[in-house]
Formats: sequence, structure tokens, C-alpha cells
Amino acid sequence: MSDAILLPGTVLRASRSLRRRTGLVFALGILCLLVAFFAPQPPVQVGLIAGGAAFVTMALVAHLLTMFETWSHGRLFRVISAFVERDLASCMITDQEGAVLHTNGAARKRFTIADGTTVAAVLRPVFANPVGLLYRLRSAAESDAVASEDVAIRGGLVRITARIMAENCLLWRIEFFEDSTADSRSGHGPTVPVLTLGRNGVVLSVNEAARALTGKRPKRLEEVIADLPVKAGRPNEVLTLEGPVLFLTSLVETGPGRQELVLLPIPDDSHDRDRSAGFDTLPVPLLKVASDGTVLRANREAQKMLNAEVVDGHMLSEFMEGLGRSIKDWLGDAAAGRGLNRSEFLRLSRADREVFVQVTLNRVMEGGLPVLVAVLNDATELKTLEAQFVQSQKMQAIGQLAGGIAHDFNNLLTAISGHCDLLLLRHDQGDLDFGDLVQINQNANRAAALVGQLLAFSRKQTLRPEILDLRDTLSDLTHLLNRLVGEKVSLTLRHDPVLPPIRGDKRQLEQVMMNLVVNARDAMKGGGTIVIETSRCVLKDPLLRDRAVVAPGSYVSVKVTDEGTGIPQDKLQKVFEPFFTTKRTGEGTGLGLSTVYGIVKQTGGFIFVDSVVGAGSCFTLLFPSHDAPARVPVSQPIEMPQRQGNQGTGVVLLVEDEAPVRAFASRALRLRGYTVVEAESAEDALTTLQDQSLSVDVFVTDVVMPGMDGPTWVRQALVDRPDVRVVFVSGYAEDVFGDDKETIPNSVFLPKPFSLNELAETVYNQLC
Repeated sequence: MSDAILLPGTVLRASRSLRRRTGLVFALGILCLLVAFFAPQPPVQVGLIAGGAAFVTMALVAHLLTMFETWSHGRLFRVISAFVERDLASCMITDQEGAVLHTNGAARKRFTIADGTTVAAVLRPVFANPVGLLYRLRSAAESDAVASEDVAIRGGLVRITARIMAENCLLWRIEFFEDSTADSRSGHGPTVPVLTLGRNGVVLSVNEAARALTGKRPKRLEEVIADLPVKAGRPNEVLTLEGPVLFLTSLVETGPGRQELVLLPIPDDSHDRDRSAGFDTLPVPLLKVASDGTVLRANREAQKMLNAEVVDGHMLSEFMEGLGRSIKDWLGDAAAGRGLNRSEFLRLSRADREVFVQVTLNRVMEGGLPVLVAVLNDATELKTLEAQFVQSQKMQAIGQLAGGIAHDFNNLLTAISGHCDLLLLRHDQGDLDFGDLVQINQNANRAAALVGQLLAFSRKQTLRPEILDLRDTLSDLTHLLNRLVGEKVSLTLRHDPVLPPIRGDKRQLEQVMMNLVVNARDAMKGGGTIVIETSRCVLKDPLLRDRAVVAPGSYVSVKVTDEGTGIPQDKLQKVFEPFFTTKRTGEGTGLGLSTVYGIVKQTGGFIFVDSVVGAGSCFTLLFPSHDAPARVPVSQPIEMPQRQGNQGTGVVLLVEDEAPVRAFASRALRLRGYTVVEAESAEDALTTLQDQSLSVDVFVTDVVMPGMDGPTWVRQALVDRPDVRVVFVSGYAEDVFGDDKETIPNSVFLPKPFSLNELAETVYNQLC
């Protein structure tokens, strides 16, 4: 290759491209000036002359800048070239693509370099495949400005150094260390230890350096390498006269079945540096921790997981929590060799989101002291699935408990409120006992509402769904909500003018809105604004949020936004759990949001919460829209029920295992004119119906009873009496039926506790 000083190809290409664009601008300016001479009107001439002059000026300035940039690059390139020309090692200057631009005298003397060749082509006679080596060095130089690597070759080694000298300009320096000439340059001794190997680890020959290193003429490889197999390019333990010593090993193929093993001494700190670099670059979060809990080192992945820029020197307990005992005791046991290789799940102390990690400890000895290496794995998804399972199990257990309590408690409430209704029939408002009876009745109803709330978050309460327009529902509720929020808080409603209807229980949805508004009010001690906003939401793709997946479709969105204190991120996933509350004792039970969650989920909707501490919270409810149009009620005169209204005739078979409930229901129906036949179990009812002369119009039966349940005996009885109407009563929710209710014709469900009027009206409606 010639001695000519060339610019890097990328600079030349960029310069030529810029010159072409400058020429086009200059030509455009000349064209404008020429056209100006033929323009018919002076204003047009002036405009064209001004434009042409501007284009010409821009082209001249760009040309001058291009010339200056080219001269600057050329000057820098000449300085670099003059510097390397006197170097005794072979030096080549290339552009970013590897094309050789300049070589010094040592390179021209050792290599045959043609014009337009690349550094990879120049080094191909030395290495079998230099492309990978050059790419690795170039990538390392781009990040560290300089990179160097020693490569063993037959009879010695080659040290290649890549250095970024200027933009798009690299300097390659190639040094050869061959046998006796290596001592003063490489520091590896009189020669590099080389062993010639045959098949199956047989040592065919060794050079003098290898014989001096090992102190013998080894016959097999295991006499030289302590930790077989040989790890080419990595440290291996070599059995020397002074004991095991780490050497970098390199295997060079020299022929069929023959290899040369080159042993390269490691500088004092290079092995630690390699291990340190490996620690930092491993794609696994790693921590090096002292036995007292001090973090000695954290790699980049661990810093990213812990969301901390500085970890070294801090205590591990500052970043993690969750063990039943202290983290210091856990680490102390691991340092003593107890509990190693056993994973522990901990929660990171991150403010932005909830992250769980699976931590495995391993013990290593450094300087005679135990040091722990902690391997971290993100277990958030696993813990999320576990939390979902635990939540499901918890809700199922609470649901079963609530259902059992509701059944027994509702029987008691039915008897209390029912007999209270019977007493109220015999007392006028002027009686002294009337007020006490009203108090008993009202408190019985409050107790029934408490049971309903207990069933709500376990999604076991009985819903009475209907087609609703949320705008009307919220408008009807506005007066009550304004009374709830008080004077310091203002309530604002915003409605979408085109809002589809939904299907839900109006009473339960009103409970949802009241609970959310009360919570928003309590979060704003100094007052503020609560905004309730409704809108139509159409999802074209599934929405994945928190632990829920919302299917595509049309939804009605209700947002309740406040300006309160907000909820910390680590508490957001817990706000819907039963009995979880951030309020002080006596200010809340922790059932409000769990009740909201249960009602929304049982309605088929979704609820999400967004919150910023100090800025407020926003609860978003999504209800599936209902395609069927809402029924427009026909205006009819309303008939107020009279005290002794719904008088009927007919025979009622009353089946109830609870004697107080059966006594109240029997008296209530007899007062309304019905003939009542009582049975305390399903078996007694079937025995009674064996009398074919007994005509029965309505079965009123409990659902859950000892022995045979209600739907089972009713199904048997309807075989011979298919026209009899059925009223099922139960303290459980209506879904206790499963699919049985659909298979029993002419049946209705009446939940406990029920009043005298509700029982009489239900039976009356069945007979009408």
C-alpha cells in the first residue's frame, strides 16, 4: 500500500454528498438570477434576484465550511499518521468499516498490503478467522476508547490493540512476541510455555519454558492441568513446581489429532478484574453481602431490580423485608453454613411498585472470611398468582362462613321481625308500645342489612337485577350524596350524553356509590371536590390491568375522583381486602371497599384504582353495557296496599324446619285468609301429600333443611301435582339453587328475612 495520507472513507463520502447538495443550491441560485433578467415586472425581478443571491450565498458558505472540515480532518489524520510511522510495532489506520487508510513502515515491512484492502484480510495469514476478534476489539474500543487482547499462535503470541483516534478512525497496533524475543516485551519469561498434545490428552512434547514451569517432562495432560477439562481462553490451574497457579490457556490446532496448549501467565490483578467484569455483566441480579448484612457489591441487574443507583455500603434490610425473623440473623446462619441453597421470598422496599424476589444464598471465602453471594429472581408474577389463589381461598372461606351465619341469623331475624309485624297489627300509633315495636322492627332491618353487607364482599348476596340508566340512578341519589359529603366538600356530576344502559341491582349500585363517596370525603379532611363522571368505553382489544383481564366490548365507565391524601403504591393492592383499613380504630371497619368490590364483581363488572400520594385517588368502575332497550314503564295509577290487603283464599303447604319461623309464617298467612298445612321437614311434607283428598295450591318451603332439601322434595311432589305453585324461602342467597330453580316451573324465591306483607304478597301473586 502507498504512503499517501487519505481521509476516512465515511468522511470522504459525507464530503462528496455535501458538495453535491451545495452544487445544487448554487445552481438554483444562478437559475433564479438568469430568470430575473427575463421577468416582465420589476417586483418579480427584485424577488428573483434576492432569492438567487441568497441561494448563491448559502452555497458559498456551505462550500467554505466543507473545505474547512475536510482540511481539519486531513490535518488530524496527518498528525496521527506521523505519530505511528515511528512505532516499531505494526500499525494500521482504518475507517469504521475496517478499510485500511494508512500503514506505518513496520506494517508495510511485515505484511503485503494492497490498495483498498481491509485489516481482516491483512491478518488472515496470521489467524484462521480474524473477523470475530476484530469485531470484539472494535466493540470494546467504542465503549472504552481502547481495547487489547493477546492471542496465542504457534511459537508465541500476538497482542492486538484497537484505539479510537478520531471520528470514524481506528488505530490497530499489532505486536508479535516470538520465543526468546518475548522476554523483554511481554514479561512472560524467556519463552511462552507450550505443550504439544496428541489424542486422549497425551503430551507429545514440551518446550523449555513448559519443562521449567512444571519441573518435569509430563506424559499426560492431567499431570499439568489440575481442573480438567481445559477451558480455552479462561483461567486453568496449572501444576507448577510452586503448586497450582492460574494460567490463561489457549488451544491451537496444528494438524490432524494435534494441538498446541499455550500457557499465558495472568497479571496479578487481571483475574480479579475478569471476575469483577463478569460479575457486573451477568444478566442475573447478584449481590455480594457480608455476614452482618452490609452490601459489598451489586451488579447492574441488581441495582435495576432494587431501583437504587447506590447499593454498595448499605444494609440489605434497607432494600428488602418479609422474613419472620431479622435479615441479619438469616444472613448470619447462611454465613455459618446453615440454610444455604434454600430460597427465601422477600418483598422489596420500593415506593413505585410492589416487587417480590426469590433470594438464594451461596457462601464463598474471601481473605479467610465468609462472604455471601445472593442470587435474586423476580418472583412478582409467582407471588401474584399465589395471592390470587390465597384471595380466592380466603373469599371462599369467608363466603362459606358468611353463608352459614346468614342462614342462621336470617332465621332469627325472620322470627323477630315477623312476630314484631304481628304485634304491630294489634297496636295503633297512639299505643304506648307502638314506638318500642317500631324500634325493634327498624333494628331488625339494620341487622338484616349488616348480614347483606357481610354477604356482599363474598359475592353471596341476592341481587335483583334490572335494566338501569346510570344517569337516572345517580341523579336520584344526588340529594343523599350531597348530605353525606357535608359542607366542606362539593360534589360534581358529569354525564356522557349517549350512555348505554346496564343490568344491575339498583339498590346495591347505590350502596357502591355511597361507599365510594364516603371514602373520598374521609380522604379530604380539609375539604375539596368529588367528581363523579360517567362515559361510554369501547374496548377493541383485551385490557390487562392489575390482576384482571377485561374482554373486548362495550362498557359503561363510572369514575369517582377526589383530591384527598392518596393511597401509597404498596397499599393499592390491599384496599379491597376485607377488614383492611388505614383509618384509626373506630373510624372504619374495613368492609366498605370490600363490599364495593364484591357487588361490582357479582354484577359482572370491574373496579380499578389509581392514586398519587398527596394528589388524590380515582376509582374506575366498568360495567358491561346491556344491548336490550330499557323498558319504559306504563303510567298507571298506583294502588297503595291496605293494612289487610292481599286477602286470599287457598291451601298453603308450609314446610320450615325452624319452629319460630314456621309459627310466624303460619299465623301471617292465616291472617290473610289462607288455609295453612304445616310440616317441619321435607319427609313430613311428602307424607302429608300422600292424602289424595288434600288439595294444595301453593308450596311455601325452605330450601336448606336437614335431610331432603326443598327443591328435591318439591320436584317429587310436582310429579303428581304439576299445577301447584311454589315459593322457596331461604337465608342463603338465591344461587344456593344452582340450576335447580330453572327446572322447577311456577316457582319464585323469597329471601329471608321477610316481613309479613312480603310473604303475603308473594303467595298472593303466585295464586293470581
